[in-house]
Amino acid sequence: MGQQITAFIPVRGGSKSIPLKNIKEFCGKPLVYWNIAALQHTKSVDAIVVATDSDEIEQTVLSFKFDKVSVYRRSPENASDTASTESVMLEYIDYAQLARDSVFMLVQATSPLTETHHFQEALELFVTNKYDSILTCVRNKRFFWNENGTPQNYDYTNRPRRQDFSGMLMENGAFYINRVHNIIRDKNRLSGNIGIYEMPEYTAFEIDEPDDWFIMERLMHKYVLSKQPKKQIKLVLTDVDGVLTDAGMYYSENGDELKKFNTHDGMAFQLLREAGIKTGIITSENTNIVERRAKKLKVDYLYQGKREGGKLAAAQEICAQEGISLLEVAYIGDDINCFDLLSAVGHPFCPQNALPKIKNIPNITMLKTNGGDGVLREMLNSIIL
Repeated sequence: MGQQITAFIPVRGGSKSIPLKNIKEFCGKPLVYWNIAALQHTKSVDAIVVATDSDEIEQTVLSFKFDKVSVYRRSPENASDTASTESVMLEYIDYAQLARDSVFMLVQATSPLTETHHFQEALELFVTNKYDSILTCVRNKRFFWNENGTPQNYDYTNRPRRQDFSGMLMENGAFYINRVHNIIRDKNRLSGNIGIYEMPEYTAFEIDEPDDWFIMERLMHKYVLSKQPKKQIKLVLTDVDGVLTDAGMYYSENGDELKKFNTHDGMAFQLLREAGIKTGIITSENTNIVERRAKKLKVDYLYQGKREGGKLAAAQEICAQEGISLLEVAYIGDDINCFDLLSAVGHPFCPQNALPKIKNIPNITMLKTNGGDGVLREMLNSIIL
């Protein structure tokens, strides 16, 4: 599109209603992840800047390892409860010395249902129609009234049917597009001849309060995640301690080591087998307990003990025998010795109580269940049921 296009996402660490909400888990990922991922795949966007005052948010954002992303540490005064979004926009523009004719897109992390095609289409609308700026809206077909008892947008004596009513355009706060010189001059995200990019009605919500979270997750699953292609999984692999067990170490009075497994996970292995999906257990330890459990579950592959290349090498051996690639493998792990394999497979999963380094692996699905509580069964529900 010619000029540099910068997407700017302001995320404070000091949210009062939902502490650190911008990195709180939303549909298995930190909230801010969804807009960053969509922008990363927007071909016209050159740079994504996340402006924050929080070490934790910075570390989380950088852990995504998206090559368009950088973090800007906003000043304390522009991270306060009273600071305007425009103030941090102007602060960054001055700091980065952005070209005055370059395009600046303000993106709100609290609108995670925004997809790549929304960003791309709005940018094309901005250029094609030569608007000075653009905001996003949804069409609202509600009837509005004034406090004095008069209607704002319809004639109550001739009430229209919904399908015949054009409604009103409502700002949804998802994102705004402008040029740097306009923002500097007007000290505002909008300027001059303003265009409107209309988004679907379900994007009307923003996350501000805890109740919004539940509504938005349901909408995300229905309208965004449901459109993703079905997972092509031919092999399911799992760790043992912290996944099939609660990671506890139990000992009898005779000194025998014990492990507690979950029967729901046992049923998951049976259902996978019935679905024609191969299964395997890969663990760094070497115990008779796991061997007996694997035999009872009729697991296709069991790899125990430390080996050169770790768990990734074991999985590669299995893939070679099955004639499949790692992209067709689902693996669930929870600790750092699972990191390489989780980073390599096409479908990585982790329990709710996995280590932070594991939770932050790009594209990993964090399940709601803890290790030992039937987490493999939950994973099964997401891939074949």
